[in-house]
Amino acid sequence: MSEQNMTSEIVSLRNENAVLREELALANQQLEWFRKQIFGRKTEQTSVVMEKEFGVQLSMFGNNGEKSAAKSAETITVPEHKRKKKRTHDEWMSNLPVKEEHHKIDNPVCEICGAEMEELTPEKAYDELVFTPPKYHIRRHIVHKYKCPECGEKPEERDEPCHIIRAPYPHAMIPGSYCSPELLAHIIYEKYAKSVPLHRQEKDFNSKNIPLLKATMSNWVGTAAEKWCLPIVEKMHEMLIAGQIIHADETTVQVLHEEGRKATSVSRMWVYCNGKMNDRSIIIFEYQPTRKGEHASNFLKGFIGYLICDGYDAYNAVEGAKRCGCMTHVRRGFIQALPNDQKLHSTSVAAKAVEYFNKIYHEENLLADSSTEYRYEQRLAKEKPLLDEFFAWLENVQVSGKGKLTDAVRYSLNERKYLYTFFENGDVPIDNNRAENAIRPFAVGRRNWLFSNTANGAKASAVLYSIISTAQANGLDAEKYLTELFSQPAGTILLPWREENET
Repeated sequence: MSEQNMTSEIVSLRNENAVLREELALANQQLEWFRKQIFGRKTEQTSVVMEKEFGVQLSMFGNNGEKSAAKSAETITVPEHKRKKKRTHDEWMSNLPVKEEHHKIDNPVCEICGAEMEELTPEKAYDELVFTPPKYHIRRHIVHKYKCPECGEKPEERDEPCHIIRAPYPHAMIPGSYCSPELLAHIIYEKYAKSVPLHRQEKDFNSKNIPLLKATMSNWVGTAAEKWCLPIVEKMHEMLIAGQIIHADETTVQVLHEEGRKATSVSRMWVYCNGKMNDRSIIIFEYQPTRKGEHASNFLKGFIGYLICDGYDAYNAVEGAKRCGCMTHVRRGFIQALPNDQKLHSTSVAAKAVEYFNKIYHEENLLADSSTEYRYEQRLAKEKPLLDEFFAWLENVQVSGKGKLTDAVRYSLNERKYLYTFFENGDVPIDNNRAENAIRPFAVGRRNWLFSNTANGAKASAVLYSIISTAQANGLDAEKYLTELFSQPAGTILLPWREENET
Protein backbone atom coordinates (compact mmCIF):
# COMPACT_ATOMS: atom_id res chain seq x y z
CA MET A 1 0.00 0.00 0.00
CA SER A 2 1.33 3.34 -0.99
CA GLU A 3 2.07 6.06 1.53
CA GLN A 4 -0.65 8.26 0.04
CA ASN A 5 -3.26 5.53 0.41
CA MET A 6 -2.19 4.89 4.00
CA THR A 7 -2.50 8.57 4.83
CA SER A 8 -5.94 8.71 3.25
CA GLU A 9 -7.06 5.63 5.16
CA ILE A 10 -5.76 7.06 8.45
CA VAL A 11 -7.67 10.29 7.89
CA SER A 12 -10.79 8.30 7.05
CA LEU A 13 -10.44 6.18 10.18
CA ARG A 14 -9.89 9.27 12.33
CA ASN A 15 -13.02 10.87 10.93
CA GLU A 16 -14.98 7.70 11.51
CA ASN A 17 -13.60 7.50 15.04
CA ALA A 18 -14.64 11.09 15.73
CA VAL A 19 -18.17 10.38 14.48
CA LEU A 20 -18.41 7.23 16.60
CA ARG A 21 -17.17 9.11 19.66
CA GLU A 22 -19.80 11.79 19.13
CA GLU A 23 -22.53 9.16 18.71
CA LEU A 24 -21.33 7.34 21.84
CA ALA A 25 -21.33 10.56 23.85
CA LEU A 26 -24.85 11.33 22.64
CA ALA A 27 -26.02 7.80 23.48
CA ASN A 28 -24.51 8.04 26.98
CA GLN A 29 -26.16 11.41 27.47
CA GLN A 30 -29.53 10.02 26.44
CA LEU A 31 -29.03 7.00 28.68
CA GLU A 32 -28.32 9.21 31.68
CA TRP A 33 -31.37 11.32 30.87
CA PHE A 34 -33.62 8.24 30.75
CA ARG A 35 -32.14 6.99 34.02
CA LYS A 36 -32.92 10.33 35.62
CA GLN A 37 -36.49 10.22 34.31
CA ILE A 38 -37.02 6.77 35.80
CA PHE A 39 -34.99 6.86 39.01
CA GLY A 40 -34.08 10.50 39.61
CA ARG A 41 -35.92 13.49 41.00
CA LYS A 42 -37.95 15.45 38.47
CA THR A 43 -37.46 18.82 40.15
CA GLU A 44 -35.63 21.64 38.40
CA GLN A 45 -34.82 23.55 41.58
CA THR A 46 -31.31 24.94 41.64
CA SER A 47 -30.72 23.64 45.16
CA VAL A 48 -31.14 20.10 43.79
CA VAL A 49 -29.69 20.11 40.27
CA MET A 50 -26.66 22.32 40.98
CA GLU A 51 -25.55 21.33 44.47
CA LYS A 52 -21.88 20.62 45.07
CA GLU A 53 -20.36 17.40 46.29
CA PHE A 54 -21.11 18.11 49.94
CA GLY A 55 -24.62 19.48 49.35
CA VAL A 56 -23.67 23.16 49.17
CA GLN A 57 -25.70 25.10 46.63
CA LEU A 58 -23.80 26.93 43.93
CA SER A 59 -24.01 30.67 44.24
CA MET A 60 -26.81 32.21 42.23
CA PHE A 61 -24.72 35.31 41.60
CA GLY A 62 -21.27 33.89 40.83
CA ASN A 63 -18.39 32.46 42.84
CA ASN A 64 -16.46 35.61 43.68
CA GLY A 65 -16.35 35.66 47.48
CA GLU A 66 -15.21 39.27 47.74
CA LYS A 67 -17.93 40.51 45.41
CA SER A 68 -20.54 38.53 47.34
CA ALA A 69 -19.34 39.99 50.62
CA ALA A 70 -19.47 43.50 49.18
CA LYS A 71 -23.00 42.95 47.91
CA SER A 72 -24.16 41.60 51.25
CA ALA A 73 -23.00 44.81 52.91
CA GLU A 74 -25.12 46.99 50.63
CA THR A 75 -28.57 48.11 51.68
CA ILE A 76 -31.29 46.75 49.41
CA THR A 77 -34.72 48.34 49.35
CA VAL A 78 -37.48 45.84 48.73
CA PRO A 79 -40.93 47.10 47.70
CA GLU A 80 -43.56 46.80 50.40
CA HIS A 81 -45.82 43.79 50.18
CA LYS A 82 -48.35 41.97 52.31
CA ARG A 83 -47.73 38.51 53.71
CA LYS A 84 -50.51 36.04 54.17
CA LYS A 85 -51.28 35.32 57.78
CA LYS A 86 -50.33 31.78 58.68
CA ARG A 87 -53.38 29.76 59.62
CA THR A 88 -53.39 27.78 62.85
CA HIS A 89 -55.20 24.54 63.60
CA ASP A 90 -57.72 26.37 65.77
CA GLU A 91 -58.75 28.61 62.87
CA TRP A 92 -59.74 25.97 60.35
CA MET A 93 -61.01 23.56 63.00
CA SER A 94 -63.45 26.22 64.22
CA ASN A 95 -65.38 25.78 60.95
CA LEU A 96 -66.00 22.07 61.54
CA PRO A 97 -68.70 20.50 63.73
CA VAL A 98 -67.50 19.24 67.09
CA LYS A 99 -68.60 16.04 68.75
CA GLU A 100 -67.41 15.89 72.34
CA GLU A 101 -66.53 12.67 74.09
CA HIS A 102 -66.55 12.96 77.89
CA HIS A 103 -64.43 10.61 79.94
CA LYS A 104 -65.80 10.25 83.49
CA ILE A 105 -65.29 8.19 86.60
CA ASP A 106 -68.44 6.78 88.17
CA ASN A 107 -68.68 7.58 91.90
CA PRO A 108 -65.07 8.71 92.36
CA VAL A 109 -63.71 8.07 95.86
CA CYS A 110 -60.53 9.45 97.36
CA GLU A 111 -57.96 6.69 97.50
CA ILE A 112 -56.31 8.35 100.51
CA CYS A 113 -59.19 8.98 102.92
CA GLY A 114 -62.11 7.29 101.21
CA ALA A 115 -64.26 10.45 100.94
CA GLU A 116 -66.54 11.04 97.95
CA MET A 117 -64.83 13.36 95.50
CA GLU A 118 -66.37 16.47 93.91
CA GLU A 119 -66.16 17.14 90.16
CA LEU A 120 -64.16 20.14 88.96
CA THR A 121 -64.44 21.98 85.64
CA PRO A 122 -63.50 19.49 82.88
CA GLU A 123 -60.54 20.26 80.64
CA LYS A 124 -59.83 19.56 76.98
CA ALA A 125 -57.13 16.95 76.49
CA TYR A 126 -56.71 17.11 72.71
CA ASP A 127 -58.61 17.29 69.40
CA GLU A 128 -58.80 14.66 66.68
CA LEU A 129 -59.82 15.12 63.06
CA VAL A 130 -62.22 12.25 62.33
CA PHE A 131 -63.07 10.88 58.89
CA THR A 132 -66.49 9.28 58.46
CA PRO A 133 -66.68 6.85 55.52
CA PRO A 134 -69.34 7.69 52.92
CA LYS A 135 -72.77 6.23 53.47
CA TYR A 136 -75.37 5.42 50.84
CA HIS A 137 -79.13 5.53 51.14
CA ILE A 138 -82.17 5.61 48.89
CA ARG A 139 -84.01 8.89 48.53
CA ARG A 140 -87.52 7.80 47.60
CA HIS A 141 -89.75 10.54 46.18
CA ILE A 142 -93.37 10.05 47.28
CA VAL A 143 -95.79 12.36 45.50
CA HIS A 144 -98.99 13.15 47.35
CA LYS A 145 -102.23 13.55 45.40
CA TYR A 146 -105.32 15.55 46.30
CA LYS A 147 -108.87 15.59 45.00
CA CYS A 148 -111.67 18.07 45.38
CA PRO A 149 -114.45 16.66 47.65
CA GLU A 150 -117.14 18.55 45.78
CA CYS A 151 -116.02 17.50 42.33
CA GLY A 152 -115.39 13.97 43.41
CA GLU A 153 -118.56 13.12 45.40
CA LYS A 154 -120.79 12.17 42.49
CA PRO A 155 -118.71 11.81 39.38
CA GLU A 156 -121.52 9.96 37.61
CA GLU A 157 -123.57 13.15 37.71
CA ARG A 158 -120.81 15.31 36.19
CA ASP A 159 -119.49 15.52 32.69
CA GLU A 160 -115.99 16.46 33.90
CA PRO A 161 -113.70 13.95 35.65
CA CYS A 162 -112.81 14.37 39.32
CA HIS A 163 -110.44 17.28 39.91
CA ILE A 164 -107.18 15.77 41.21
CA ILE A 165 -103.88 17.56 41.72
CA ARG A 166 -100.40 16.30 42.59
CA ALA A 167 -97.75 17.97 44.70
CA PRO A 168 -94.87 19.43 42.68
CA TYR A 169 -91.67 17.39 42.80
CA PRO A 170 -88.23 17.47 41.12
CA HIS A 171 -87.90 15.16 38.18
CA ALA A 172 -85.07 12.64 37.95
CA MET A 173 -81.75 14.14 36.94
CA ILE A 174 -81.39 11.54 34.19
CA PRO A 175 -84.78 10.10 33.17
CA GLY A 176 -85.11 6.39 33.82
CA SER A 177 -82.07 6.20 36.13
CA TYR A 178 -81.48 6.19 39.86
CA CYS A 179 -78.66 8.75 39.53
CA SER A 180 -78.71 11.57 42.06
CA PRO A 181 -76.78 14.88 41.93
CA GLU A 182 -74.70 13.82 44.93
CA LEU A 183 -73.79 10.42 43.44
CA LEU A 184 -72.83 11.77 40.02
CA ALA A 185 -70.83 14.63 41.55
CA HIS A 186 -68.89 12.06 43.59
CA ILE A 187 -68.21 9.85 40.56
CA ILE A 188 -66.96 12.77 38.46
CA TYR A 189 -64.88 14.18 41.31
CA GLU A 190 -63.23 10.81 41.92
CA LYS A 191 -62.23 10.43 38.27
CA TYR A 192 -61.31 13.96 37.23
CA ALA A 193 -59.99 15.37 40.50
CA LYS A 194 -58.55 12.26 42.16
CA SER A 195 -57.69 10.29 38.98
CA VAL A 196 -59.69 7.18 39.95
CA PRO A 197 -60.82 5.42 36.74
CA LEU A 198 -64.40 4.24 36.44
CA HIS A 199 -63.46 0.56 36.53
CA ARG A 200 -61.82 1.07 39.93
CA GLN A 201 -64.88 2.92 41.14
CA GLU A 202 -66.98 -0.01 39.94
CA LYS A 203 -64.95 -2.34 42.15
CA ASP A 204 -65.31 0.02 45.08
CA PHE A 205 -69.10 0.21 44.66
CA ASN A 206 -69.29 -3.58 44.40
CA SER A 207 -67.38 -3.95 47.65
CA LYS A 208 -70.19 -1.93 49.27
CA ASN A 209 -72.86 -4.17 47.71
CA ILE A 210 -73.85 -1.57 45.10
CA PRO A 211 -73.70 -3.17 41.62
CA LEU A 212 -73.02 0.04 39.70
CA LEU A 213 -71.46 -0.81 36.33
CA LYS A 214 -68.72 1.12 34.57
CA ALA A 215 -70.85 1.43 31.42
CA THR A 216 -73.70 2.99 33.42
CA MET A 217 -71.39 5.51 35.07
CA SER A 218 -69.84 6.34 31.70
CA ASN A 219 -73.26 7.16 30.24
CA TRP A 220 -74.09 9.34 33.25
CA VAL A 221 -70.80 11.21 32.98
CA GLY A 222 -71.32 11.87 29.27
CA THR A 223 -74.83 13.21 29.90
CA ALA A 224 -73.61 15.51 32.67
CA ALA A 225 -70.80 16.84 30.49
CA GLU A 226 -73.11 17.58 27.55
CA LYS A 227 -76.19 18.99 29.30
CA TRP A 228 -74.86 20.63 32.45
CA CYS A 229 -71.16 21.42 32.00
CA LEU A 230 -70.73 22.25 28.30
CA PRO A 231 -72.86 25.46 28.45
CA ILE A 232 -70.72 26.66 31.36
CA VAL A 233 -67.46 25.92 29.50
CA GLU A 234 -68.77 27.83 26.48
CA LYS A 235 -69.47 30.83 28.73
CA MET A 236 -65.98 30.51 30.24
CA HIS A 237 -64.58 30.44 26.70
CA GLU A 238 -66.21 33.77 25.92
CA MET A 239 -64.76 35.33 29.06
CA LEU A 240 -61.30 33.89 28.32
CA ILE A 241 -61.20 35.35 24.81
CA ALA A 242 -62.23 38.75 26.17
CA GLY A 243 -59.19 38.83 28.47
CA GLN A 244 -55.74 40.27 27.88
CA ILE A 245 -53.50 37.27 28.61
CA ILE A 246 -53.87 33.59 27.69
CA HIS A 247 -51.53 30.69 28.44
CA ALA A 248 -51.58 27.71 26.06
CA ASP A 249 -50.11 24.22 26.11
CA GLU A 250 -50.97 20.73 24.89
CA THR A 251 -50.21 17.12 25.72
CA THR A 252 -50.82 13.71 24.22
CA VAL A 253 -53.87 11.48 24.66
CA GLN A 254 -54.80 8.19 23.03
CA VAL A 255 -58.28 7.50 21.63
CA LEU A 256 -58.99 3.90 20.68
CA HIS A 257 -62.02 4.27 18.42
CA GLU A 258 -61.96 7.34 16.23
CA GLU A 259 -63.21 7.40 12.67
CA GLY A 260 -60.44 7.31 10.10
CA ARG A 261 -57.63 6.84 12.65
CA LYS A 262 -55.78 3.89 14.08
CA ALA A 263 -56.04 3.02 17.76
CA THR A 264 -52.32 3.70 18.14
CA SER A 265 -52.63 7.25 16.76
CA VAL A 266 -51.61 10.03 19.13
CA SER A 267 -54.20 12.75 19.68
CA ARG A 268 -53.90 16.00 21.63
CA MET A 269 -55.50 17.61 24.63
CA TRP A 270 -55.03 21.37 24.52
CA VAL A 271 -55.32 23.60 27.56
CA TYR A 272 -55.89 27.34 27.73
CA CYS A 273 -56.01 29.51 30.85
CA ASN A 274 -56.00 33.18 31.74
CA GLY A 275 -53.12 35.07 33.31
CA LYS A 276 -52.20 34.60 36.96
CA MET A 277 -52.79 38.30 37.65
CA ASN A 278 -56.56 37.78 37.19
CA ASP A 279 -58.90 37.62 40.16
CA ARG A 280 -60.64 34.54 38.78
CA SER A 281 -58.98 31.57 37.17
CA ILE A 282 -60.33 30.13 33.95
CA ILE A 283 -58.91 26.81 32.71
CA ILE A 284 -60.32 25.19 29.58
CA PHE A 285 -59.35 21.88 28.00
CA GLU A 286 -60.10 21.08 24.36
CA TYR A 287 -59.67 17.75 22.61
CA GLN A 288 -58.36 17.67 19.05
CA PRO A 289 -57.09 14.70 17.02
CA THR A 290 -53.92 16.50 15.86
CA ARG A 291 -51.37 19.13 16.90
CA LYS A 292 -52.02 21.46 13.97
CA GLY A 293 -51.89 25.18 14.63
CA GLU A 294 -55.35 25.62 13.14
CA HIS A 295 -56.86 24.21 16.33
CA ALA A 296 -55.32 26.94 18.48
CA SER A 297 -56.23 29.49 15.84
CA ASN A 298 -59.89 28.42 15.81
CA PHE A 299 -60.19 28.25 19.58
CA LEU A 300 -58.59 31.67 20.10
CA LYS A 301 -60.39 33.37 17.23
CA GLY A 302 -61.14 36.95 18.21
CA PHE A 303 -58.50 37.09 20.94
CA ILE A 304 -56.36 40.23 20.95
CA GLY A 305 -53.66 40.13 23.58
CA TYR A 306 -50.59 38.26 24.80
CA LEU A 307 -50.30 34.52 24.17
CA ILE A 308 -47.77 32.76 26.42
CA CYS A 309 -46.64 29.40 25.04
CA ASP A 310 -43.64 27.17 24.44
CA GLY A 311 -41.49 27.07 21.31
CA TYR A 312 -44.06 25.31 19.11
CA ASP A 313 -44.34 27.49 15.99
CA ALA A 314 -47.93 26.41 15.32
CA TYR A 315 -49.04 29.10 17.78
CA ASN A 316 -47.98 31.67 15.19
CA ALA A 317 -51.20 30.78 13.39
CA VAL A 318 -53.22 32.65 16.04
CA GLU A 319 -54.07 35.95 14.40
CA GLY A 320 -54.25 39.06 16.57
CA ALA A 321 -52.24 37.56 19.41
CA LYS A 322 -48.75 38.69 20.42
CA ARG A 323 -46.71 35.60 21.17
CA CYS A 324 -44.64 35.47 24.36
CA GLY A 325 -41.89 32.98 25.13
CA CYS A 326 -41.45 30.86 28.24
CA MET A 327 -38.38 31.42 30.39
CA THR A 328 -38.85 28.07 32.13
CA HIS A 329 -38.71 26.13 28.87
CA VAL A 330 -35.46 27.81 27.90
CA ARG A 331 -33.96 27.22 31.34
CA ARG A 332 -35.10 23.59 31.29
CA GLY A 333 -33.01 22.88 28.21
CA PHE A 334 -29.86 23.89 30.06
CA ILE A 335 -30.94 21.98 33.17
CA GLN A 336 -31.07 18.81 31.05
CA ALA A 337 -27.63 19.63 29.60
CA LEU A 338 -25.93 19.88 33.00
CA PRO A 339 -22.99 17.47 33.42
CA ASN A 340 -23.67 14.45 35.60
CA ASP A 341 -20.45 15.12 37.48
CA GLN A 342 -21.24 18.15 39.63
CA LYS A 343 -17.54 18.94 39.92
CA LEU A 344 -17.69 20.09 36.29
CA HIS A 345 -20.42 22.68 36.96
CA SER A 346 -17.90 25.41 37.63
CA THR A 347 -16.77 25.27 33.97
CA SER A 348 -20.07 24.14 32.45
CA VAL A 349 -21.79 26.31 29.84
CA ALA A 350 -25.16 24.90 30.90
CA ALA A 351 -24.54 25.75 34.56
CA LYS A 352 -23.64 29.32 33.70
CA ALA A 353 -26.81 29.66 31.61
CA VAL A 354 -28.90 28.37 34.51
CA GLU A 355 -27.33 30.99 36.78
CA TYR A 356 -28.40 33.75 34.36
CA PHE A 357 -32.00 32.59 34.57
CA ASN A 358 -31.78 32.24 38.34
CA LYS A 359 -30.81 35.90 38.54
CA ILE A 360 -33.77 36.89 36.37
CA TYR A 361 -36.17 34.82 38.46
CA HIS A 362 -34.70 36.28 41.62
CA GLU A 363 -35.56 39.78 40.43
CA GLU A 364 -38.99 38.67 39.23
CA ASN A 365 -39.86 37.06 42.56
CA LEU A 366 -39.16 40.34 44.33
CA LEU A 367 -41.93 41.90 42.22
CA ALA A 368 -44.59 39.29 42.99
CA ASP A 369 -46.81 41.65 45.01
CA SER A 370 -45.95 44.85 43.15
CA SER A 371 -48.25 46.97 40.99
CA THR A 372 -48.30 46.62 37.22
CA GLU A 373 -46.50 49.92 36.66
CA TYR A 374 -43.78 49.23 39.20
CA ARG A 375 -43.19 45.73 37.84
CA TYR A 376 -42.94 47.13 34.30
CA GLU A 377 -40.32 49.69 35.37
CA GLN A 378 -38.25 47.28 37.43
CA ARG A 379 -38.21 44.67 34.70
CA LEU A 380 -36.73 47.17 32.27
CA ALA A 381 -34.24 48.38 34.88
CA LYS A 382 -33.04 45.04 36.25
CA GLU A 383 -34.23 42.04 34.23
CA LYS A 384 -33.74 43.30 30.69
CA PRO A 385 -29.99 43.99 31.21
CA LEU A 386 -29.61 40.43 32.52
CA LEU A 387 -31.37 38.96 29.49
CA ASP A 388 -29.28 41.16 27.17
CA GLU A 389 -26.13 39.95 28.87
CA PHE A 390 -27.25 36.32 28.60
CA PHE A 391 -27.83 36.45 24.84
CA ALA A 392 -24.63 38.45 24.26
CA TRP A 393 -22.76 35.67 26.06
CA LEU A 394 -24.74 32.89 24.33
CA GLU A 395 -23.90 34.15 20.84
CA ASN A 396 -20.21 33.46 21.59
CA VAL A 397 -20.87 29.90 22.80
CA GLN A 398 -19.62 27.45 20.19
CA VAL A 399 -21.69 24.27 19.84
CA SER A 400 -21.88 21.68 17.09
CA GLY A 401 -23.27 18.25 16.39
CA LYS A 402 -26.04 16.76 18.46
CA GLY A 403 -26.62 16.84 22.19
CA LYS A 404 -28.64 18.45 24.96
CA LEU A 405 -26.43 21.54 25.09
CA THR A 406 -26.68 22.10 21.34
CA ASP A 407 -30.46 21.77 21.51
CA ALA A 408 -30.65 24.17 24.45
CA VAL A 409 -28.56 26.84 22.73
CA ARG A 410 -30.48 26.64 19.47
CA TYR A 411 -33.84 26.67 21.25
CA SER A 412 -32.81 29.75 23.23
CA LEU A 413 -31.74 31.66 20.15
CA ASN A 414 -34.95 30.71 18.33
CA GLU A 415 -37.06 31.95 21.25
CA ARG A 416 -35.08 35.15 21.73
CA LYS A 417 -37.58 37.55 20.17
CA TYR A 418 -40.48 36.01 22.08
CA LEU A 419 -38.71 36.20 25.46
CA TYR A 420 -38.52 39.98 25.21
CA THR A 421 -42.29 40.40 24.80
CA PHE A 422 -43.01 40.32 28.52
CA PHE A 423 -41.11 43.61 28.92
CA GLU A 424 -44.02 45.35 27.13
CA ASN A 425 -46.54 44.80 29.91
CA GLY A 426 -46.08 44.38 33.64
CA ASP A 427 -48.91 41.85 33.86
CA VAL A 428 -47.46 39.43 31.31
CA PRO A 429 -45.78 36.48 33.10
CA ILE A 430 -42.24 35.51 32.16
CA ASP A 431 -43.07 31.82 31.77
CA ASN A 432 -45.84 29.39 30.88
CA ASN A 433 -45.86 27.64 34.25
CA ARG A 434 -49.54 28.41 34.72
CA ALA A 435 -50.54 26.27 31.74
CA GLU A 436 -48.10 23.51 32.67
CA ASN A 437 -49.52 23.38 36.20
CA ALA A 438 -53.05 23.38 34.81
CA ILE A 439 -52.37 20.43 32.52
CA ARG A 440 -50.59 18.36 35.18
CA PRO A 441 -53.78 16.84 36.74
CA PHE A 442 -54.76 15.57 33.30
CA ALA A 443 -51.32 13.98 32.86
CA VAL A 444 -51.63 12.30 36.27
CA GLY A 445 -55.07 10.96 35.40
CA ARG A 446 -53.83 9.70 32.03
CA ARG A 447 -51.40 7.38 33.81
CA ASN A 448 -54.36 5.71 35.51
CA TRP A 449 -57.04 5.48 32.82
CA LEU A 450 -54.45 5.31 29.97
CA PHE A 451 -56.78 6.18 27.07
CA SER A 452 -60.24 7.32 25.99
CA ASN A 453 -62.48 4.84 24.26
CA THR A 454 -64.08 7.28 21.80
CA ALA A 455 -63.60 10.83 20.59
CA ASN A 456 -66.87 11.83 22.29
CA GLY A 457 -65.50 10.45 25.54
CA ALA A 458 -62.33 12.51 25.13
CA LYS A 459 -64.41 15.64 24.47
CA ALA A 460 -66.52 14.94 27.56
CA SER A 461 -63.33 14.53 29.60
CA ALA A 462 -62.10 17.89 28.30
CA VAL A 463 -65.30 19.58 29.46
CA LEU A 464 -65.22 17.98 32.90
CA TYR A 465 -61.52 18.66 33.42
CA SER A 466 -62.27 22.30 32.56
CA ILE A 467 -64.99 22.51 35.22
CA ILE A 468 -63.05 20.66 37.94
CA SER A 469 -59.75 22.48 37.34
CA THR A 470 -61.38 25.90 37.27
CA ALA A 471 -63.38 25.24 40.44
CA GLN A 472 -60.30 24.05 42.32
CA ALA A 473 -58.18 26.95 41.04
CA ASN A 474 -60.79 29.33 42.46
CA GLY A 475 -60.75 27.68 45.89
CA LEU A 476 -64.10 25.88 45.61
CA ASP A 477 -65.00 22.46 46.95
CA ALA A 478 -65.37 20.94 43.47
CA GLU A 479 -67.58 18.05 44.58
CA LYS A 480 -69.92 20.37 46.47
CA TYR A 481 -70.03 22.71 43.47
CA LEU A 482 -70.95 19.85 41.12
CA THR A 483 -73.68 18.69 43.50
CA GLU A 484 -75.19 22.17 43.48
CA LEU A 485 -74.88 22.40 39.68
CA PHE A 486 -76.53 19.01 39.05
CA SER A 487 -79.37 19.98 41.39
CA GLN A 488 -80.29 22.73 38.92
CA PRO A 489 -82.10 22.24 35.60
CA ALA A 490 -79.86 21.30 32.68
CA GLY A 491 -78.45 24.38 30.98
CA THR A 492 -78.20 26.45 34.16
CA ILE A 493 -75.11 28.69 34.09
CA LEU A 494 -73.49 28.34 37.51
CA LEU A 495 -69.91 29.52 37.05
CA PRO A 496 -67.23 27.67 39.09
CA TRP A 497 -66.18 30.54 41.32
CA ARG A 498 -67.58 32.67 44.09
CA GLU A 499 -69.33 35.83 43.10
CA GLU A 500 -68.05 39.10 44.54
CA ASN A 501 -71.01 39.47 46.88
CA GLU A 502 -70.49 36.00 48.34
CA THR A 503 -68.51 35.49 51.50
